[in-house]
Amino acid sequence: MSPAAPPPAVTAPPSPAARRMLDWRVRFGVLALIWGFSFLFIKVGTEGFAPFQVTFGRLLFGTAVLAIALVVKRDRLPRGARVWGHLTVAAFLLNALPFSLFAYAELTIPSTLAGICNATTPLWGMLLSLVALSEDRPTRVRAAGLGIGFIGVLTVLGAWQGFSGLDVTGTALALLASFSYAVGWIYVRRTLTGAGASNLSLAGSQVGLATLQLAVVTPLFTSLPESVELVPLLAVIALGALGTGYAMLLQYGVVAEVGPTTAAMVTYFIPVIATAAGVALLDEHLSWNTPVGAAVILAGAALTQTRTTTVASNAPTGAEPTRAAAAPHCGHHSAGAEPTPTATHPVASNAPTGAAAAPRCGHRSAGAERVGTTDGAPCRA
Repeated sequence: MSPAAPPPAVTAPPSPAARRMLDWRVRFGVLALIWGFSFLFIKVGTEGFAPFQVTFGRLLFGTAVLAIALVVKRDRLPRGARVWGHLTVAAFLLNALPFSLFAYAELTIPSTLAGICNATTPLWGMLLSLVALSEDRPTRVRAAGLGIGFIGVLTVLGAWQGFSGLDVTGTALALLASFSYAVGWIYVRRTLTGAGASNLSLAGSQVGLATLQLAVVTPLFTSLPESVELVPLLAVIALGALGTGYAMLLQYGVVAEVGPTTAAMVTYFIPVIATAAGVALLDEHLSWNTPVGAAVILAGAALTQTRTTTVASNAPTGAEPTRAAAAPHCGHHSAGAEPTPTATHPVASNAPTGAAAAPRCGHRSAGAERVGTTDGAPCRA
């Protein structure tokens, strides 16, 4: 007589904590997809509109999404002329300028290359922090990451063959856009810490100011298109509403649930998705040095984000050492991708923000939920 079969296992329903973990992973994946596809949206948008028009459109639709969120959350705009002055500068450095540069760059370079250039933001941030942030001196590991990252840049550009076949102007514009993100994050860190407004309020105000800046500039350098093609228009709408608006709101929730360090990991998926999208949907050519160089850039960028382990001198014996949360990127954006937003001031949308980590803060995320203290947080297209 055979032994009785064991009773079927009873599977308990997932706990609320497990459901939340699944939920943030889903939103994390959606965020990476949106910001990775932003470079494709830029490329398609420039087929029907001038670069400034693409930038103005993305900012306009992004502002609309964030304005709706502000109304729904009943959040208030920042107060004080000083705060608005700094937000105006931040809007230029983190939105108006890099968004426009990426749009112009993609007139002559593939979206895959633009996405990879966007990943250099942490390297620029690390380099600038050596000069601008005396409290953010690099360790040997982070300095090595900087060197490795720029070797990756040279690999992507094919330096050994004299950059043949490469549009120097377009590539320089894309790299300059990433540099602008790094400068912008350092500026935000120095000027908008403790602004007394929520992340959503600061971000919505900044993107709105960038929209006004482009509203002034665009008519000066462009004329209305003779006809509006549907596909480029949809690309611009998606770029703004999804990449500059909705993605930022997704980022708030991820940072609030799992912290800025984990949320910053989205930075490393953006160039991979941008490359896959460009090759698969736009039939862009990909030589061997492009993915290899991109991998080297990401490895260097990851090393620049490491932080040393510190133990408080008065910590009790056996206490666990605390590790500062690594700043991401920025992005960002979210660029084509805007910078991954910091917990202090999530403003751009798919370009990674780099070593210039936002200072610790207790500002509230969207929905008035308090984000834990951080040493920097995730963007930049």
